[in-house]
Amino acid sequence: MNNEDSREYDVGKRITSLIRSIGQGSKKRITGEQLRTLKTAAGRLDQMLKAAAEADRQALRKAAARLDQLLVNLRTGKDVGNDFKRRKSPK
Repeated sequence: MNNEDSREYDVGKRITSLIRSIGQGSKKRITGEQLRTLKTAAGRLDQMLKAAAEADRQALRKAAARLDQLLVNLRTGKDVGNDFKRRKSPK
């Protein structure tokens, strides 16, 4: 085995070892304070995810309303060219 093959073999063994250690998990118990800290962090994360989801829903509602209005304008024969913002292409 040359030096490069040896390095690849060592990296492969290390990856295998890490995967196995992740699968086994830790048997260590956590303290009540650590549990409260984790629950608090999980609660904040949950709130952040809900806020992001609500912001996405609102953005989708706004986009749907704009699309509906655009389609109404198209149906009635109005000029919709001004409804679009021109975007400068990145250089």
